[in-house]
Amino acid sequence: MIAKHHAAKRKHPRPPGPKGKFMIGNLKDVIRNSNRFLEKCSREFGDVVSLRIFHIPIVLLANPADIEAVLSKNSANFLKARDYRAMKAVLGEGLLTSEGSFWQKQRKLMQPAFRHENIATYAETMVEATSRMLDGWRNGETRDVHEAFMAVTLEIVTKVLFGSVIPGDAATVAQSLTIMMEDFNRQAGLAFLLPESVPIPTFFRLKRAIEQVDEMIYKLVDSRRTDRRAARNRNGETPRHDLLEMLLSSQDEAGSEMTNEQVRDEVMTLFLAGHETTANALTWTWYLLAQHPAVAKKLAAEIDDALHGRAPSAADVSRLPYTEMVIKESMRVYPPVWAIGRQSIKPFDAGGYHLPAKSNVVILQWTLHRDPRFWIDPEVFDPERWSPEGARYKPVPRFAYFPFGGGPRVCIGAGFAMMEAILLLATVAQRFRMDLAPKQKVRMLPSVTLRPRRGIKMILHRR
Repeated sequence: MIAKHHAAKRKHPRPPGPKGKFMIGNLKDVIRNSNRFLEKCSREFGDVVSLRIFHIPIVLLANPADIEAVLSKNSANFLKARDYRAMKAVLGEGLLTSEGSFWQKQRKLMQPAFRHENIATYAETMVEATSRMLDGWRNGETRDVHEAFMAVTLEIVTKVLFGSVIPGDAATVAQSLTIMMEDFNRQAGLAFLLPESVPIPTFFRLKRAIEQVDEMIYKLVDSRRTDRRAARNRNGETPRHDLLEMLLSSQDEAGSEMTNEQVRDEVMTLFLAGHETTANALTWTWYLLAQHPAVAKKLAAEIDDALHGRAPSAADVSRLPYTEMVIKESMRVYPPVWAIGRQSIKPFDAGGYHLPAKSNVVILQWTLHRDPRFWIDPEVFDPERWSPEGARYKPVPRFAYFPFGGGPRVCIGAGFAMMEAILLLATVAQRFRMDLAPKQKVRMLPSVTLRPRRGIKMILHRR
């Protein structure tokens, strides 16, 4: 049962929490099984939990009202967590890592690219890339679906960004992006423990991966700027209409355009965020569908009824409500981004506690999405809970479900990601169903995103 906190505020009281080990605090439990351990902490100690990793105190928040205050109502009092410093080695000052007025300016510059009317134009690219992938699939074969979805979502984000596939060795770029995500935990640990005045060392493998992707991005940006100058000299028209063109043509109030470095940082952010999370969402969705054949059957029936064998389009998204419910339920059970970190600037109140400035706050989508206070049978995968007519439907607080974050820093690509996930799921389910390959142990790897540790192998069955 969740512990009840005393409502009276004292000066910086210490919230309850698990007893840690001498020197290392709760480090061992966090490393062993971070999401499950942190979920257990909230269940046992309540909505405000105190932890410690070495000398660093941490506060877990698990009440939607407190989370809304941090992410939305009082968001100006919170910066990105200390471990986001590690991401700056990769992302620079992109939307995910930047702060303050610079972030506000960049967000405003990039917002038009993600308006509904603009992202709808990318639907054809999404479906075509997925269809080409499926053309290489064979009935009865076994594939690692995580690997497959990582590859196709990378192809999609590349074409949406640049209007073409990755020039040169696409496999090298894909491997470099994977290294960046895999090395985040080590870099984040250093960023969290080292004083902010101490630079975070970038190990050789990660450094080389960044250099390889940077080389590709800067080459494309330089080439595009040359094309733009030539086009203006000819007739004043720009040659492309992809995301890179939008980034290069955007201007702030003073009429200034982004520098090459700013464009690089935003492109790198879109590269990582634009394919990793969607690939994870689709991977976990098929993992769940393989264990729930009745849901898979209903999904296929809706797709057949809505599409009659043709490829889906942006206009079909609204005609696939059950497909959308499957994606939403999958992201509830396995949220692609499973945790959010913040650090307070000034003292703040949460759950009856008055917490000090520079508090390290951790907010867990993983825990809130599985909280029995807000969900009926939370461990059960049931897309019907998203239908008001469904037996498990239950209105939930705003921040009991937030797969894309919330507040001013809600994911700018949320609409893009949802459309992509729905279209890709419909395209695949139209042609295949899948069973889990035997003799494999599927394990989670909670890093920046919630990945399967060694992929997920599935047996393909052509419909």
